[in-house]
Amino acid sequence: MTHIKDIPQRPSQEDIAALARYSPATIHEAQGRRGALSSRLKPVDYRMKLCGPAFTVKSSPRDNIMLQLAINYAKPGDIIVVSAGEYEEAGSFGDVLANACLAKGIGGLVTDTGVRDTLQLRDLGFPVFSLSVCIKGTVKETLGTTNDTLMVGGEIIHPGDVIVGDADGLVVVRRDEVAEVAKLSQAREDAEAAFIEAYKSGRSVVDVSKLEPVLAAKGLIVDM
Repeated sequence: MTHIKDIPQRPSQEDIAALARYSPATIHEAQGRRGALSSRLKPVDYRMKLCGPAFTVKSSPRDNIMLQLAINYAKPGDIIVVSAGEYEEAGSFGDVLANACLAKGIGGLVTDTGVRDTLQLRDLGFPVFSLSVCIKGTVKETLGTTNDTLMVGGEIIHPGDVIVGDADGLVVVRRDEVAEVAKLSQAREDAEAAFIEAYKSGRSVVDVSKLEPVLAAKGLIVDM
């Protein structure tokens, strides 16, 4: 028997909001270069951003019945994350289901299969990250699971882990690390701001990044 399971624990709204201030690239670097999903997963519009707890869904290729069930049971702010076998030749999600998501306040969709109706999705502004764009339809036949641990985009994703996405890509943060990673991300942004000010003041990249001993150890001699 298949059971619809909810996310066992969502991070606090305050912690999610704190993390949402940072880009996936900053978060990835700040948490030790961990958590970056495959760059093959792209937003249908470069302006789309998302940040929220993962409502995970295991689906069969060319079948979107579990995706529809996830939309039905997900909570406002959740990011629906679908594992469908990295099957590119199916459009499992489009403008009709996007409207259903918007009506419920769902925060976005990440899927390792295809989507369609991309012009309408852009107009709606609902954040969608997918493996492909494909016009081929799907069936509603095979049951799967919700809120089990999945592998999507080469990363293990637990229900309730926070997914952050923008034009550059997607990153996952473990649900019990969200507050700490937000602090680490701010520290990284502060350091990068200091680098920029140093460049503006006339200091060189080699000086600011302390590259001289690294280059010398590799035998590079600069005579300018």
